[in-house]
Amino acid sequence: MKKNLMRQCVLDYARSKAKLALLLVFFAVLTMVIFRLYHVRWDAAVYAAVLCGCIGLVAAAFDFVAFCKRHVMLHAMDGCVSYSIDELPVAATPVEADYQRLLRELFESRSRLLAETEEARRYMSDYYAMWVHQIKVPIAAMHLLMGDEKNSPLALELFKIEQYVEMALSYVRLNAGSTDYVIKEYELEPVVKQAVRKYAPLFIARKLSLDIGELGGTVITDEKWLQFVIEQILSNSLKYTKKGMISIYLEEPKTLVIEDTGIGIAPEDISRIGEKGFTGYNGRLDKKSTGLGLYLCREILGRLLHRLEISSQVGVGTKVKIHMKNRDMGPAE
Repeated sequence: MKKNLMRQCVLDYARSKAKLALLLVFFAVLTMVIFRLYHVRWDAAVYAAVLCGCIGLVAAAFDFVAFCKRHVMLHAMDGCVSYSIDELPVAATPVEADYQRLLRELFESRSRLLAETEEARRYMSDYYAMWVHQIKVPIAAMHLLMGDEKNSPLALELFKIEQYVEMALSYVRLNAGSTDYVIKEYELEPVVKQAVRKYAPLFIARKLSLDIGELGGTVITDEKWLQFVIEQILSNSLKYTKKGMISIYLEEPKTLVIEDTGIGIAPEDISRIGEKGFTGYNGRLDKKSTGLGLYLCREILGRLLHRLEISSQVGVGTKVKIHMKNRDMGPAE
């Protein structure tokens, strides 16, 4: 690394002083020609040129050392001026001072833009969070007004509204930068069954079978966010499965599988599943898909150090795997 940096110093110095060196050579030749025209002996002219050249080389050596020191110092500051430029060295020349002044102006403009952007983002985040919490009040009131009509078409549509509101709140929380993760060891079966119970009305309404396999064992995760992911995957399975069965079971090591017999996913869409806003062929048919559900799933699982894997066959069904291999949490303090 040091050799490469020194080589770069030499090349940069040579390029920066090339015009000056050519000018000095021109002056030396011109001086010798003038001396010759005045019938000065060649050896005297050459001696004067060599003497000037030696003095110039000594001066160039000192200048090169100073150039290299500054070059190395600035190179060492790479990555240290991301948030502040106060650590920049004192300008050695008026040109450097001009460049530093321009840098400060650019940095101040960038800081102002970042502050304005962050303020706007915070405002929108607070607004959507407030909207989500306010919309829950009329939803709860509608539940009370419907009474025991838990499986009516209106109740099912209200359930979908609740899920969309929950997705919006999760999206706001995920992008807030202060998500309340509680990472510890959880039993997997209660987390899965809680998500299944939540979607029981849709299973009944669509007359779909549910097969839950052995889900024993524990995983290191965040219970609330893992449950949200499972709910989103179940929601997609229910949306695109018209008949048949949805199966939930465990594969080793620590891999939860949710498999359905739905319409499947086109092969060209598989690689893009989980991109923000991407709905794919099925989403374009549905017209109501937002493409945010699986995007949130991938983002959440990535932050939990889990992994999402999707395989599908059109007309046969889709298999979603959540890989939750336990992490090394380190020694207790």
